[in-house]
Amino acid sequence: MIIQTQAEERPDGARFAITLDEHLQLVNQFAENFGNDDFAEPQPRDYFRYACRWHDKGWKDLDDNPPLDPATGLPYNLVETPIPIITLTGCRSPEYNEAHHAYCGLLDSMHIWGLYNGRYGMSDKVLIDIVPEQHKLAAQTMLNTERQRQERLTAVLQDDPETAPWVEHERLFANYKALQFFDTFALYFNCVHPEGRGESTFANVPRGVGDDVDIEVRALGDGVYSLDPYPFRDDGLEVSFTGRHLTPVGPEDAPDMAAVMRETPRERQSARLIAA
Repeated sequence: MIIQTQAEERPDGARFAITLDEHLQLVNQFAENFGNDDFAEPQPRDYFRYACRWHDKGWKDLDDNPPLDPATGLPYNLVETPIPIITLTGCRSPEYNEAHHAYCGLLDSMHIWGLYNGRYGMSDKVLIDIVPEQHKLAAQTMLNTERQRQERLTAVLQDDPETAPWVEHERLFANYKALQFFDTFALYFNCVHPEGRGESTFANVPRGVGDDVDIEVRALGDGVYSLDPYPFRDDGLEVSFTGRHLTPVGPEDAPDMAAVMRETPRERQSARLIAA
């Protein structure tokens, strides 16, 4: 679950909550529209898009019935979810993707491993270093499992002449970088309320294999955001995502969160993306 910041405290203390599936829907919009004369569309197209669409599929059970953070009375925010829970979701997503195709499982496994290891050197946030000592063994075991998955799936793909080019190092990492851009760009919108979004830089976005650029994003107001350079097919791309306002509860209330998630009306936030 992603709990968005807000400009002003509401009288009821409600916060805009976004499930990981709703986050994935926004990621999917970016993946479907990426590519133009300056930015090459990632290949293999269908398997790449599938992995983008479902790279956080392992969170579904928590989306449907999220555990409450006793400190806030709301579902745990993504980055504050207890490590024992995250390690379970970490394996489930690549498993789901691998069941569709080895390439999807490989790309998603790289995504999970990269989150804990500075995105393969592209980020200074190394989450495994800040995992509490009592949970480090479980987290490291999960990461070792993903490294083994990557080795196994890479070998499978290399053995097939049709898929072997997909796992050539630079080509594979170009697609990994594209997935990271879609993921972090979606979080730019999901995590921060519209009035709080400002300028941001997204590094290592592939224009093609071995050709990366930084994309500068600027909030212009009225739901319009400029990108420089612009990586999407159509200028003026309209994107949106849903969520719902959840009100904090006390520990004594113990609500049926599955029922709360079903019964709380969804609301939509939108944005229009333009070339700078």
